[in-house]
Amino acid sequence: MGKSNEIELTYGRPIYLMAKPVGAACNLRCNYCYYLEKRGLYDRSSQLMSDETLELFVKEYIESQTTPEVLFIWHGGEPLLRSIDFYERALELQRRYANGSRVDNCIQTNATLITEEWCRFFRRNNFLVGVSIDGPCEMHDTLRRTADGNGSFSSVVRGLRLLTKYGVEWNAMATVNSVNVAHPLEFYRFFRDELECRYLQFTPVVERWSKEGEVPRLLHAGESGGELTPWSVTAEEWGRFLCTIFDEWVRHDVGRLFVQLFEATIENWMGVPVGLCTMSKYCGQGAAIEHNGDVYACDHFVFPGYRLGNIHDSSLLSMVCGTRQREFGEAKYRSLPKQCLECRYEFACHGECPRNRFLCTDEGEPGLNYLCKGYYALFSHAHSAMDYICSQLEKGLSPASVISWIAKR
Repeated sequence: MGKSNEIELTYGRPIYLMAKPVGAACNLRCNYCYYLEKRGLYDRSSQLMSDETLELFVKEYIESQTTPEVLFIWHGGEPLLRSIDFYERALELQRRYANGSRVDNCIQTNATLITEEWCRFFRRNNFLVGVSIDGPCEMHDTLRRTADGNGSFSSVVRGLRLLTKYGVEWNAMATVNSVNVAHPLEFYRFFRDELECRYLQFTPVVERWSKEGEVPRLLHAGESGGELTPWSVTAEEWGRFLCTIFDEWVRHDVGRLFVQLFEATIENWMGVPVGLCTMSKYCGQGAAIEHNGDVYACDHFVFPGYRLGNIHDSSLLSMVCGTRQREFGEAKYRSLPKQCLECRYEFACHGECPRNRFLCTDEGEPGLNYLCKGYYALFSHAHSAMDYICSQLEKGLSPASVISWIAKR
């Protein structure tokens, strides 16, 4: 378990892990996928979580929590490549080891494998389903294709319709890439009007790769050089995208459609704990556990240098609350360059995700976020609206009053 002084528990703050029951296996071949290459870390012939690893994970994950609520996050790859029987087994283990805790489950899927049987299972067990979809058909299908090169949009929408039919709660999780970044209103209105989405999370695609060798290799934050992949966005594009959608959201949809990035910005503006790791001051609370029990510092840092250990050799608690993970999380703030620390909007983004900090400041100091100009554009554009929204929320007024004020601007 390790020495007690190497473990620091944050009481009242849950621990999260993304569980990979099929490793990086997936039935799609999305161009920008950052996880598919992780298959190369392991024996490709067997990347299924064993019953032994599953039980150990469930038991220790519940025991590691310092709050009475426990959230299991099933991720991939494509987690629906495991059968319903696997998740029934997980639920059985959760009940066995709950010890009075409330246990919930969410699963992120590309939705192409969803059937009525899956929907009945999700509904019966109150799963929250996160669905990856990048906008209307022409935007989605350009980069999110099947292994044989066909578009996946129609299968995703079919899955979404089934979830809605069975009353399964679902959220939309989109990437913003070189294809859809130029069409922010079409993108946003598709989710709001056509899918009637009530929770929208969108993440910018920023990936670098090294083309040395036979196969391109993705680079992580600690590596220099490389070149941006063709599907990555620029900081300027990201800024225009955010400002355009913010104006639409703040005039019509505050309190009606939850846009994760905007809600996180409001939280930071109000000085309350933020629910989005990329916008928090520190990270390290969102580790990942691979199919074989290997634990990594973060889902986006599944590289050998960020491996914390294996659940069969070390306790989960000693890994996710130990010195290495704590230092990993604190480094997010400690490594900020002077330009960021002196920025008027440092409080709003805290330098965003370390994986995107591969530029140098004008003074030559490393650690500047590649998307800095985009976020600065959003914060300066939304400044007065954010001030007003926060003042109204602090007074206990309703989101409707916010929309009414914004509409008069």
